[in-house]
Amino acid sequence: MLAVFLVLLLPPVASIPSPSRPTPRYCRRCCDHLDPPLSPASQPAANHTPEIRTIINMTILKGEKGERGDRGTPGKAGVDGPAGLRGVTGPKGSKGDTGAPGDPCKIQQSSFSVGRRKALHSADYYQALIFDTVFVNLGEHFNMFKGKFYCFVPGVYFFNVNIHTWNFKETYLHLMHNERQQVILYAQPSERSIMQSQSVMLPLELNDEVWVRLYKRERDNAIYSDDVDVYITFNGHLVAPKV
Repeated sequence: MLAVFLVLLLPPVASIPSPSRPTPRYCRRCCDHLDPPLSPASQPAANHTPEIRTIINMTILKGEKGERGDRGTPGKAGVDGPAGLRGVTGPKGSKGDTGAPGDPCKIQQSSFSVGRRKALHSADYYQALIFDTVFVNLGEHFNMFKGKFYCFVPGVYFFNVNIHTWNFKETYLHLMHNERQQVILYAQPSERSIMQSQSVMLPLELNDEVWVRLYKRERDNAIYSDDVDVYITFNGHLVAPKV
């Protein structure tokens, strides 16, 4: 009974804290290094080479700026983009310099001026007026034998007829374009002779004819001239070639 009582009074062994374990001390000699000896795990291996890392300061090694290199080969052209909007119209430019003169051989010209020194009484109902004097006949476009101008350069032409009337005789002429009368030149019979003139501009095509025709009615139809002076003239020239 006493033995059981003593067991109950004693505390369990597991509940008594174990005394603190003293810090291990190592045996050293006076000449040993003061640091504690390294554990086997922390001691470096016998053949281990320490790692060396080189750090270069680039600001110290930076040199001067070099020369610009050669231009490289151009790359391939890219795909064309969409067309942009039309820009604002710019200001009008200054007048350019005068160009060089053109080739005179290519300038289209046609002109004539003819006259008649002989008076004429109309014998037929219609009669072409023939001329006997040439002042100008570029390119021989006026046929002196037929009294007609032939168009070799299509365009607009100016024509003029001048005549001198005869005393007490009627003067009646037509300026003809092919077979169609265009304008008339008329003077009534008078005791005084006068100068009469008529002008017109006509568009002509290739091979068109222009000529002067006397028109006889019931009266005598006549124009005056003499062998000394020229009273009757027929003139024409190209104003603008056909474009």
